[in-house]
Amino acid sequence: MTAPDPARSRRGAALPVQAPGTTRTLLREDAGGGLVRRTVLPGGIRVVTEGVAGVRSVSFGVWVGVGSRDESPALAGATHYLEHLLFKGTQRRDAFEISSVVEAVGGELNAFTAKEYTCYYARVLDRDLPLAVDVVADMVTSSLVTAGDVESERLVVLEEIAMHDDEPGDVVHDLLAQGFWQSARVGRPILGTSESIKALSRAAVNGWYRRRYRPERIVVAAAGSVDHRRLVSLVRGAFGRAGFLDGDVGPEPPRIGGRRPRPRPGVHVLHRPIEQANLALGLPGISRTDERRWALGVLNGALGGGMSSRLFQEVREKRGLAYSVYSYLSQYADTGLVGVYVGCLPDKVEQVLGLVREQLADVAAHGISDDELARGKGQLRGGLVLGLEDTGSRMSRIAKAELVYGELPSVNQVLADIDAVTFDDVRAVAAELLVGDPTLAAVGPFEDADQLARLVA
Repeated sequence: MTAPDPARSRRGAALPVQAPGTTRTLLREDAGGGLVRRTVLPGGIRVVTEGVAGVRSVSFGVWVGVGSRDESPALAGATHYLEHLLFKGTQRRDAFEISSVVEAVGGELNAFTAKEYTCYYARVLDRDLPLAVDVVADMVTSSLVTAGDVESERLVVLEEIAMHDDEPGDVVHDLLAQGFWQSARVGRPILGTSESIKALSRAAVNGWYRRRYRPERIVVAAAGSVDHRRLVSLVRGAFGRAGFLDGDVGPEPPRIGGRRPRPRPGVHVLHRPIEQANLALGLPGISRTDERRWALGVLNGALGGGMSSRLFQEVREKRGLAYSVYSYLSQYADTGLVGVYVGCLPDKVEQVLGLVREQLADVAAHGISDDELARGKGQLRGGLVLGLEDTGSRMSRIAKAELVYGELPSVNQVLADIDAVTFDDVRAVAAELLVGDPTLAAVGPFEDADQLARLVA
């Protein structure tokens, strides 16, 4: 069990502690969204739903509280590798049947692996929800993970790693994370490395599957044209068939807090004979449940969140030094990162880094303007509300509330929290985070790391 985060916001209502077999209403329809209900099943599986009026589809997902940062060095990349393997077949369906039965009803079936969770999801017509539940639950609980599938899919994962490595704009973010967090697991690439994937045995991957895919770590979420009682009944049948309702363990607590990994300033260079310099600058951020997250979100919007942001205007619009420039936030249970990315010509690196450092220092010293405050709030409000226009985003929101936030504020409450951010809030978080020595990652035609180090000293 992780330690509580002392800076965690308590403005949202904490999710209730429930006994197995009980159902609670978490949010009502007048709270800026649909009716959200939660049932805890024996064994610790949680079922959460949000009804969305006016749609005939359902986004359904099975979320497992395991990600790449849970892996030991010997298992690097195992979580993502396993995600691939669960599509290869069960006792009841082979790989073709898994995909074809969902596609036959016009549905979508996919999955993704993150650093702190994994999700398998489908989007189908409401009448086809029983099929989606049966297929996804079968994959998650009863995949065979055969030796033959492990070997054939190993080639696919290695190809995915190679494809990723061919994109310097992606590589530089992995290089930054590894340099920023050093030996901490959160800094490792989700895909693993070619070496780690080649070394993984069938026994290692299957053992990871059996140990980590347990009912107390599973959240089943659905949003759209969905009846909560009907879904609970479907989940009981699908997961009960695999023995996932036999235990008496309660749900795992949300992944909040923990021992904060120590960020490390420095310069990390990967030589590539390409025409563009890809730069990523990182400074310590905050965890995803920190009460200052809305102020930091507003700051990020003003700094590099769009075409009107400072970095875009200063680096691209006024001087034409880069095509792509933006800031971003990475936030996890116990830590975070404030990042800036720039892609520019190699002979412009010194000028570009100077401008970026100048803007960071100015915002740290003086905060942002009233206009920037208003635009930053507008970006957050719009991103939230427009993002929730589709059922997939709503499904993800209620699932993440269970797995990693531990609370589910209403949309109206989140909008109120954004509106409550003040100039002083933004200035305070900027003064704390945008100072100190950064971590710089660079991918491009660089031979001398010391030269780049001097530019950020």
